[in-house]
Amino acid sequence: MTGPRLGAHMSIAGGPANALYRGASIACDAIQMFVGSPNRWRSKELTAPEIEDFAQAVAQTDIHPIVAHSAYLINLGSPDDALFERSRDLLIHELGRCAALGIRDHVLHPGAHMGAGEEPGLERIADGLRQAIAATAGSPVRILLETTAGMGTHLGHRFEHLAWLIDRLDGSERLGVCLDTAHVLAAGYDLRDPAGYEATFAAFDALIGLDRLRCLHLNDSLKALDSHVDRHTWIGQGEVGLIAFELLVNDPRLRDVPMLLETPKGDDLKEDVEALALLRSLIRPAHNDET
Repeated sequence: MTGPRLGAHMSIAGGPANALYRGASIACDAIQMFVGSPNRWRSKELTAPEIEDFAQAVAQTDIHPIVAHSAYLINLGSPDDALFERSRDLLIHELGRCAALGIRDHVLHPGAHMGAGEEPGLERIADGLRQAIAATAGSPVRILLETTAGMGTHLGHRFEHLAWLIDRLDGSERLGVCLDTAHVLAAGYDLRDPAGYEATFAAFDALIGLDRLRCLHLNDSLKALDSHVDRHTWIGQGEVGLIAFELLVNDPRLRDVPMLLETPKGDDLKEDVEALALLRSLIRPAHNDET
């Protein structure tokens, strides 16, 4: 296969296996999905038939990798003890659901400090991550810390934040990173031309290491560079621009990193179909270097 594995976030309505079948219906190579309700503190336990159906769907569709996205309620940066504990427990619960389904990567927004300050917020997040990893010792599921736009008190909008968290957990192999193109642009990292693109990835590699990059969210941004506002729009119709996406899908360093859409769409997934076709049209043919 030429180019990276492309896909999108798919709904689990009707059961987790349906996310795979929906992805297959629009020719996704990879998908992202929730493993429970994104807006509830607890989802009903997965049943044996649901787990079996999911494994069958994996085999039938050959979609891989499959990436989970955490529930929106989780905030490991909260200074409120009750909210912190509920967040930690929900993360542990979701890591268990990932393991049951055979999903190896779980994307997590690091958290918001809610006024407590950046350093206390990062310490709180590190504590939550440490507890979740300890509670799931031996699990193969990685937590992918997602880059954020830096809205409000959200942390993770600087590569230094993510590097600090990984270092604070002694470089745990259970931690990786998910880079969101709309978020990093809004956070001040310029991807819009080759020079900015290379500078951004050079900074990422120096601070975190490209080996930690396990997932890319391909989203254009309604808001400008360094706006610190998180608003996704369709590929090529926002501030990120097509040049950045062309650079991404042709970057040999990212060939094994799944690239997943989180852009607006309707029930017929037409927008995802169009975006995937556009992204694939940007992939340059592989050159044969034989003489």
